[in-house]
Amino acid sequence: PLAVGLDAQTSADVYKDRLYLLTNLDAPRFRVMVASVDDPAPEHWKELIGQQKGVIQSITIAGGRIVLNILENAYSRLSIYDLDGKLVKHVDLPTLGSVGGVRGRPDSDELFFSFQSFAYPPVVFRYDLGTHEMRPLFKTTVEADLSQYETKQVWFHSKDGTSVPMFIVHKKGLKLDGNNPTILYGYGGFDISLRPHFVRHVLPWLDRGGVYAVANIRGGGEFGKSWHEAGRRDKKQNVFDDFIAAAEKLIADGYTRPEKLGIWGGSNGGLLVGAVLTQRPDLFGAVVCQVPLLDMLRYPRFKIARLWIPEYGDPNDPEQFKWLYAYSPYHHVKRGTRYPAVLLTTAESDTRVDPMHARKMAARLQAATASDKPILLWVETKAGHGAGKPLSKRLDSLTDILVFFMWQLGMNG
Repeated sequence: PLAVGLDAQTSADVYKDRLYLLTNLDAPRFRVMVASVDDPAPEHWKELIGQQKGVIQSITIAGGRIVLNILENAYSRLSIYDLDGKLVKHVDLPTLGSVGGVRGRPDSDELFFSFQSFAYPPVVFRYDLGTHEMRPLFKTTVEADLSQYETKQVWFHSKDGTSVPMFIVHKKGLKLDGNNPTILYGYGGFDISLRPHFVRHVLPWLDRGGVYAVANIRGGGEFGKSWHEAGRRDKKQNVFDDFIAAAEKLIADGYTRPEKLGIWGGSNGGLLVGAVLTQRPDLFGAVVCQVPLLDMLRYPRFKIARLWIPEYGDPNDPEQFKWLYAYSPYHHVKRGTRYPAVLLTTAESDTRVDPMHARKMAARLQAATASDKPILLWVETKAGHGAGKPLSKRLDSLTDILVFFMWQLGMNG
């Protein structure tokens, strides 16, 4: 046994007579420790590579070197160190994107990894650790001119002053006149990071002059354990404040205006868009809320949701009830409010989030809204929360969502 009873995540690899450990013990963004294979107890671990600005995702021993995959400012950095912990080189990646599947052998200079970004299809690279030459081995083919799109990262300040990043993707030459239909996507929970990934399904949106944005709000894992902690339990309102600030940033910078701005989230992200819908209905023109949690006072009673009490809190506890009620979307729908267009989706066989959330919210919004915007409920049969959904159903779902946004945000063509 190497790590028993430690309040930390720890993984390890062995090379020759040394043990290399990746751990967040006393280092919320992880660090690399080293120990002798003959004496590997934690009290004998020594720091080899300290905590970085970004979160260390993985460690690979290849070619007698240490390769770290680091998530820094919500995108990947691949760094090579020698066995004494000295930096050798940062690998030059094609753009702001995501690295995965880093693999190599301790006795070979060949390193393999995957890479992708919003407008950069997935590719597998071979990297020579001796010459530092990189070449693609396998590419995803796409029948589109991806050179016409650009991706940028912007930063904005949330309500409490916290600096938060956001990725924005659109066609080159976009006019910042406030007239661009825009989709803002978010999640903000469970230590899950929204890293750049290829968005094939958004290409029709971008082709018609639309903007696609992803906000790396608190509750995720983009900046380590503290970023997650700052968006869970009694601090969940930070997540909603971050997302509202992201929307305001898009408007302030001239990308769009409220009537042209749509928001999109699913599962915990459905809770996100449901909460900001009730808190700032004036800020959006359309909302897509997929397989959502929305009644936060009763959520643990249904399906497996009791397992999420560590993330959200327990409504049976009087103190925790207060913070859950403070934002529970279902309980903050107000009669006479002019709500934007809303598309709620659920599935009859969802074993994670009970369909009652979307059904109840749809009924309440339909009864309460004072606008003429549609409040739609889409219930899929023979489908679940999303995992394992066949391609045909996924295509149908994405098509309907994009058409809904195009319809409600006034996209031409």
